[in-house]
Amino acid sequence: MQETESECLLGVERSCTGKRWLLRTCDERLSLALSQRLGLPDTIGRILSSRGVDMDQAESFLSPTLKELIPDPLCLKDMDKAVDVLALAIEKQRPLAVFGDYDVDGATSSSLLKLFLQAIGVPLEVYIPDRIREGYGPNPAAMHALASKGIELLVTVDCGISAHDALQTASEQGLDVIVVDHHVAETRLPPAQAVVNPNRLDDESGLGHLAAVGVTFLLLVALNRALRERNWYADQGVREPNLMQLLDLVALGTVCDVVPLIGLNRAFVTQGLKVLAQRRNHGLQALSDVSRVDEMPSAYHLGFILGPRVNAGGRVGEAALGTELLTSLDTGTARELAQRLDEYNNERREIEAEVLEQAIQQVEGQDGPGDLVIAVGQGWHPGVIGIVASRLKERFDRPSIVISIDDEGVGKGSGRSVPGVDLGSVVLAARQKGLLINGGGHAMAAGLTVAQDQLQALQNFMSERVSQTLSGLAYQPTLRLDGTLQYQAGHYAFYQSLERLAPYGTGNPEPRFAVPNVQILRSDVVGVDHLRVFARTETGERLKGIAFRSVGRPLGDLLQSAKDFPIHLAGKLRRDSWAGPEALQLHIEDAARIAF
Repeated sequence: MQETESECLLGVERSCTGKRWLLRTCDERLSLALSQRLGLPDTIGRILSSRGVDMDQAESFLSPTLKELIPDPLCLKDMDKAVDVLALAIEKQRPLAVFGDYDVDGATSSSLLKLFLQAIGVPLEVYIPDRIREGYGPNPAAMHALASKGIELLVTVDCGISAHDALQTASEQGLDVIVVDHHVAETRLPPAQAVVNPNRLDDESGLGHLAAVGVTFLLLVALNRALRERNWYADQGVREPNLMQLLDLVALGTVCDVVPLIGLNRAFVTQGLKVLAQRRNHGLQALSDVSRVDEMPSAYHLGFILGPRVNAGGRVGEAALGTELLTSLDTGTARELAQRLDEYNNERREIEAEVLEQAIQQVEGQDGPGDLVIAVGQGWHPGVIGIVASRLKERFDRPSIVISIDDEGVGKGSGRSVPGVDLGSVVLAARQKGLLINGGGHAMAAGLTVAQDQLQALQNFMSERVSQTLSGLAYQPTLRLDGTLQYQAGHYAFYQSLERLAPYGTGNPEPRFAVPNVQILRSDVVGVDHLRVFARTETGERLKGIAFRSVGRPLGDLLQSAKDFPIHLAGKLRRDSWAGPEALQLHIEDAARIAF
């Protein structure tokens, strides 16, 4: 019988972490047709179908190429205006600057512009705001500072769509502005010569899933074409840059901004990983070395190894350090910058652990989480609140917001959401209601600034909005699984077929499987709170697994106690590079006792 969404896989109504195990729904006939046409295991066909991939999309999903998926950049609203303004500024040698956000998407977007213009001999001033002193996005003081330096044209990347006051100041200072953003837009747009944002309400490009770095790359594609058509390259005796060599940065920003890895984003990441493997960017090469990435890079390395280090400067160190690293043309300088970012990342981890512990105690001390998890702390480091919000979302399976109150009584908040809850729209609604000083974002992540005396009203408003959404979804904590995995399905040939579904991310989650009737043979604590597991499957085969951050939590407790009774495991099949080139292990995310 076909599993439906209401039926629990393996009968697991409530796992050790409190989740129902549900088999992802799919079109069974389509699943079979996909596996037969593509010559892939039935499980792979099922996964493709559950991700919404049909027969026409399957080939491009498995082998995404820019040639097939990249559109004409002029399909974006105002792209033609932005290109005309930029091309004319280059021809007239107007002083240019880019204002980028301090996260990875902002750093990579700023770096794209810097490297492109650097390659054609055009100077560009880079301005990355300090997270603590200036906060997110353009601010009037920065506009005054840039104007005083003689800047005439400013490009904002990964920010600017809600910076009405700051960009009005820019206009008054004689600064022309191009906004390149992807965050949720209001009906009223900021004053600018062009506003390129696939999420503005009148944009019909269908590219709303792009990160800012993807939008910036399309801007460069269009600008490159315009300069060629204007004979600028020929007249200046300048060689046209190879934009494809910048795709490693596009891949990094796309993965780290947690946008859906579908369509064009999928091509950006797939092709960008190939460029990253060539180690052409001095900064990424140095960062890979300092973080000991010595294998073929994947989306995992972008999101969990390289990205956090690029981010570390903006979180707890020097905001512009990430962009400096990514645009460095000297190997020695790149090594020095990479080492500093690695040290900042270690510092960030220590601060994060302390804030996370306090936030968890606060939430659990309030009789547990509501539909919206909100944790507020006086003096919490604003550089880690986004990461802590992600950890709370993972722990409680609810949209989560973490707010740090400074000495002036102003709260800086960062939020992360769950599928089905558009947190960016909730924050935007709160700002429109007058509850926020500033705020914005997209479906899965958002930021905000709030006065302390508005905090309770904000909590009430946002909690009510989220509760309404979740009640409409009949939401409850679940673990979505792509099937059961028997050992004979877990051999290396199957894993190679599974790898064709990568890169993984929002919109294309990494496949997760249940392994039934497992007998735990041994469990060892590794590191601080990870658990290494050795088990035997119901077919009698040995299974190796790792459960990260599980010691002292329900998952770790069950794994350590399940010596005399079988359990079901759930997790992701990964390479075990320490054990050999074809060795695999299960990254255990959940477990459940077997109901008899």
